[in-house]
Amino acid sequence: MKSNQKLTLLLWQRKSKATANGYAPIYCRMSIDGKEEELATGSKAHLDEWDSATKKAKGFPDSKRTNLRLNQITTDLERHFTLLQLEYDEVTPLMLKNVYNGLPAMQKKGAPKPEIKETPTLLQVADMNINSLEKMVNKNLRSNETLKQWKATRKKIAAFIKEVYRDIHLRIDEIDYSFATKFYNYLTIDRNPILSEASAKKQIKNTKQILSFAETHNYIDKNPIQKFRCGGDDTDVPPLEFHEVKTLWEKNISIQRLAEVRDAFIFQCFTGFAFQDVYGLTGDNIIKVGLKGELWLSKERGKTGVSEIVPIMPIAAEIIDKYANHPCRVNDGLLLPINSNARYNGYLKELAAIAGINRDLNTHLARHTFADMMLNIFEFSLEEVSKMLGHKSIRTTQRYAKVRKHKISKTWSRVRNNVFTKSGKLRQEII
Repeated sequence: MKSNQKLTLLLWQRKSKATANGYAPIYCRMSIDGKEEELATGSKAHLDEWDSATKKAKGFPDSKRTNLRLNQITTDLERHFTLLQLEYDEVTPLMLKNVYNGLPAMQKKGAPKPEIKETPTLLQVADMNINSLEKMVNKNLRSNETLKQWKATRKKIAAFIKEVYRDIHLRIDEIDYSFATKFYNYLTIDRNPILSEASAKKQIKNTKQILSFAETHNYIDKNPIQKFRCGGDDTDVPPLEFHEVKTLWEKNISIQRLAEVRDAFIFQCFTGFAFQDVYGLTGDNIIKVGLKGELWLSKERGKTGVSEIVPIMPIAAEIIDKYANHPCRVNDGLLLPINSNARYNGYLKELAAIAGINRDLNTHLARHTFADMMLNIFEFSLEEVSKMLGHKSIRTTQRYAKVRKHKISKTWSRVRNNVFTKSGKLRQEII
């Protein structure tokens, strides 16, 4: 033990990572003998409400809770530092950071996680699940976007157990049903910023899968939160009406970036491709089908690896032809010029205002609109729509498209004429 070692902790705000609404994350800098490491605290404060002199949040409703959380973090770090001094001759900031994050003190940066022989912690199981997913991403069986979402869930779980359980080493066998309720309340009530109900349920659903992973690998006998209901009532996403799609397509857009976004959105409406799938479409995704050599689009979904295949309808073909000489095609071989997801959705909001459409346009709405049009207007069967969307299950497709009354009416009209006479009697040829 080096008796003269001293730990210095500095709370500071990383202004370079401030959000659009002015909130920036708070970090803790750990210094020992001239060496430094930084630890993300998981807390944020508005740029105008962080006192750089006192290192405290001030003036906003959650400032007291934020300061309590930061005080707890520094207290925990000091406690870990004292324990490490009893065990090692020399303590480094990296050792302190490792122990605080539930890792072995001597683990080097970038080193693989050690093989777990005893009952693992929740975060260790989350890491095993992520490692398994990374292997699938490397084999193109899952998308990088899915991997990012799981890593985000891991961060939220870590912040939650630090605040509520005060123990980053919470073992998998110490979790009971109440964990799900507490986590949900934390995400929707206590967290800064809070999550919407739907987003919180998604995080609980991911956590449930992590615990199922632990059950499958015999770390626990039974998933303790398996019966916690995440889905609730399915939230309907009303698709665009066909006249709104027509209005958007026929609208004269003079701003090039918005015209390109409009074309990409309409392309999604007539192909059903998700953003991440339409983003990387090339000429190689166009195939010929049947004796007539009809042109279709075919691609494995980045999210599930399931192939989706859809005929290229006239409007989609027109959009593809429109960008034949665009730099995206000439230089990169891409069918369409597509912005990043964040910019794309931002431009869609501008587009909705210009076109006079009172809806929150986003990339996923296009997919719902495609499903609705195929089922209710073009009269494809649910099974055919499911195949075009690249869904693994019809149940998933049923959440995208509902059978409308006018489709039932059209079907009834056809059935009535085929089965019944004008007087209402069964036709003889049917009997």
